[in-house]
Amino acid sequence: MRIELIYRDNFISVPIVSETEYSSDISSWDINDSYYEGNKWSEGGHTKLYYNSEHPIIEVKQKDRNVENILIFGIDSRKPEDYKCRTDSIMILSINRKDKTLKLISIMRDSGVYLGDTCGTLGSRLNKINAAYAYGGVGEMINTINVTFDLDIQKFIMLDFSSASRVVDLCGGVDIEIKDKELKYLNHFIKENNKLNGTNSTYINEAGLTHLDGIQAVSWSRIRYADSDFVRTSRQRTVALSLLDNINNMSIGEKVILLNSMPGIFETNIDFVDMIRIGFNAYNGIDNKTEYRVPEDGLYKVQNNPWMMIINYEEQNAKLHDFIWG
Repeated sequence: MRIELIYRDNFISVPIVSETEYSSDISSWDINDSYYEGNKWSEGGHTKLYYNSEHPIIEVKQKDRNVENILIFGIDSRKPEDYKCRTDSIMILSINRKDKTLKLISIMRDSGVYLGDTCGTLGSRLNKINAAYAYGGVGEMINTINVTFDLDIQKFIMLDFSSASRVVDLCGGVDIEIKDKELKYLNHFIKENNKLNGTNSTYINEAGLTHLDGIQAVSWSRIRYADSDFVRTSRQRTVALSLLDNINNMSIGEKVILLNSMPGIFETNIDFVDMIRIGFNAYNGIDNKTEYRVPEDGLYKVQNNPWMMIINYEEQNAKLHDFIWG
């Protein structure tokens, strides 16, 4: 059986296999384990997707034909060749075309899960969920999330620090309320991101409502030590929801230009035609946006060695499903 990763102008065709195909002898599959190639970030490049042949995306039936769940994740890569790395942010965009709603869910990167492609049963390696991508690529990450949370994700968008910054700039930047305690950390990450990307975004010297460019916005969303990782995931959702509002306020012509500018900036298995369909469904729900975080307060305990969040998945999944499908 030959499985191929197919790169086109605006997306990568990642193998999605049935449980029956996955259960067959995967050692007979013929595929490269990764696909790194590209320019430096300062030359407009981005980190290529990490795919491992032992971990294809396992096909999952959509639970509700009106609700589509898409994984959006950012990787902690410092240069294009760092394609085997942990995920820095994990979010699920849930689009309900019938109810015309958008829901954005953050999964805490320190959530303890059993990693693996398990076709309905948990794997055997307890680890933080942000390690799934580093160990088994996009397939193991999606399969772990689907099995752990009983979800139906098949499509994804992957960003690194460079591509995330460029997306924010294409959308016109974001207006963010900056706090005094954030300034030191914000400017630290602006300096780091400027160095990584070959950019010269300015430092932010005063608190208050501030218009941020891509480098500044990504730097703000990376802040953790000013408060906590819980607040950091909230910052990530704030930036994402602000971008959706920006897109909502664009004219039809501006939206077309934006859509035509996106290909090649990030990694996705959503082709151009499907992107238009998803964009139309998302646009209809853009005035009815809600957000959620996993784990919810009170539904986890902290394990200190190694440090991770041990979640009460029976209760958490019931609440997550109610939020998504209601």
